[in-house]
Amino acid sequence: MTADREYKADKITVLKGLKAVRLRPAMYIGDTSTRGLHHLIYEAVDNGIDECLAGFCSLIKVILNEDGSATILDDGRGIPVDIHPEEKKPAVEVVMTVLHAGGKFDKKTYKVSGGLHGVGISVVNALSDFLEVKIKRDNKIYRQRYEKGIKASELEVIGETNETGTEITFMPDKEIFECLDFDFDLVSRRLRELAYLNPGVKLVIEDKRKDNIKEFFFEGGIKEFVSDLNKGKNKLTSEPIYIEKEKNKIKVEVAIQYNDSYKETLHSFCNNINTVEGGTHVVGFSTALTRAINEYISKNLLSDTRLSGNDVKEGLTAVISIKIPDPQFEGQTKTKLGNSEVKGLISSIVYSNLSSFFEENPKNAKLIIQKCIDAAKARDAAKKARDLARRKSVLDSGSLPGKLADCQEKDPSKAELLIVEGDSAGGSVKQARVREFQAVLPLKGKILNVEKARIDKIFRNNEITTLISAIGSSVENEFDINKVRYHKIIIMTDSDVDGNHITTLLLTFFFRYMRPLIESGYLYIAMPPLYKVRMNKKDYYLQNDAELKKFVGGNGASNLNIQRYKGLGEMNPEQLWETTMDPEKRIIKQVTIEDSVIADEIFSILMGDEVEPRREFISKYAKEVKNLDI
Repeated sequence: MTADREYKADKITVLKGLKAVRLRPAMYIGDTSTRGLHHLIYEAVDNGIDECLAGFCSLIKVILNEDGSATILDDGRGIPVDIHPEEKKPAVEVVMTVLHAGGKFDKKTYKVSGGLHGVGISVVNALSDFLEVKIKRDNKIYRQRYEKGIKASELEVIGETNETGTEITFMPDKEIFECLDFDFDLVSRRLRELAYLNPGVKLVIEDKRKDNIKEFFFEGGIKEFVSDLNKGKNKLTSEPIYIEKEKNKIKVEVAIQYNDSYKETLHSFCNNINTVEGGTHVVGFSTALTRAINEYISKNLLSDTRLSGNDVKEGLTAVISIKIPDPQFEGQTKTKLGNSEVKGLISSIVYSNLSSFFEENPKNAKLIIQKCIDAAKARDAAKKARDLARRKSVLDSGSLPGKLADCQEKDPSKAELLIVEGDSAGGSVKQARVREFQAVLPLKGKILNVEKARIDKIFRNNEITTLISAIGSSVENEFDINKVRYHKIIIMTDSDVDGNHITTLLLTFFFRYMRPLIESGYLYIAMPPLYKVRMNKKDYYLQNDAELKKFVGGNGASNLNIQRYKGLGEMNPEQLWETTMDPEKRIIKQVTIEDSVIADEIFSILMGDEVEPRREFISKYAKEVKNLDI
């Protein structure tokens, strides 16, 4: 046996302290890009939230400092500073430098908790260039400093106080992270979410780099969350239905309210963690909702229709929040709850409470039930329309629409679809394209506003069925990301008011019916130039008024010939290729969803029936508009 094949004790490497975290940071925080960077703030905030859940904290503040560091403070009890009986060092030092050390393991200090369950703040310490902790407790102010996870000073008393709490300031380590810039809006969204989930707790974010501050405080909790989600929508009941119960050490909170839209909005949480992949709590809720509604229909002889889960969720806005001592997360991103005991428990609680609500509020119950029955009829009509569209496409000797000028490339990762406004522009784009990898789909006029239409009407719309057929993935519950035929789908409309409206209609459709397309990073918007400037027999293409102003200011206006484009049809194929279609030169913007709550609200306001919320939105943000076609 050679030395290389020997496997003995001396081959075992022991990484002491927090070296393992620095060696493999992604194991602890997911990655070392923007997501992982912000996870450091969330871990420190989660410690404050755990104090809130235990009943000892009412304020958490995040400060983004000018030097790039972040400060998180709370008014909780303060991390203990007395000497740990086993480690023989201050408890705060143990918490900061030892993995799996904290107050979250015996279930006495904290009954439930979020974050990394005792490894969180030590991981933040390990991945910081420096971390300084200040603690207010026992009428004293304590301070200790660490550098790259290692103690840099002894715990010292620096003052006296009658207050309690913890303040942590850390600087992310540039040797670890690819990005060091904290995003004010990203952190704000997380704090707002936590404020809804923890009523009575004030969460504040202050950005000293830009002199910006926001406060979040929601006394109504998830009930207020649902009300805010339903802003701009016609609600079937004046107030959300709120359910709260604790059983077997599991606290269940559910708030639901129906509106007259055709989409479901559901957010679920476990121990303040957004379970974006759902889980047993969502399954239990859905089962109870369907059962309660079907039993009320049967009992009151309202219909002989048996409703499905999809039928009872049309127009539903719901928030589910549970607090559980030992959560088990699974799924690709560890955001799917797997505790089997939760399904039956939440199903029982929701069914019992909903049944009682229906019995006690027959007027509201009938409004909700009629909405669900109408949804079932529409879904049946949509199925027939969908089947008809499928049969028609087969009879037309191929599954692809005739309007589509497809590309030769069969590998979706190398193919792109250009969605163009009108046949005129479509003709120019077809001439300019590279047939090997660029497909072109011209759409006639403005597509249907899906925010105001039921699914049966959507499937009777020719432009939408053409679009669905060209992309190949179907929609809603039948959507299959693996069947998407192009991994770059580019909306290519004119740079005027009509073009922007068409883009918004398409974005509404993709967000409501093909959201995974956006989440997978496949959707883009082309940015054709607004101006062509000819100077000294050479053409320059400019995106907007600001670029034109800068160009004119730098070259003078006397020898310039300025042409303002109103549409793609004004460009010849060579200009279209050079400015808007050439992958080497074009500007395209990727469509992303940073916050589904805000995105949902904006689409409802801008594309829904309610006029007043739209007027308020436009008045509020009018000054921030960058490209306005007058």
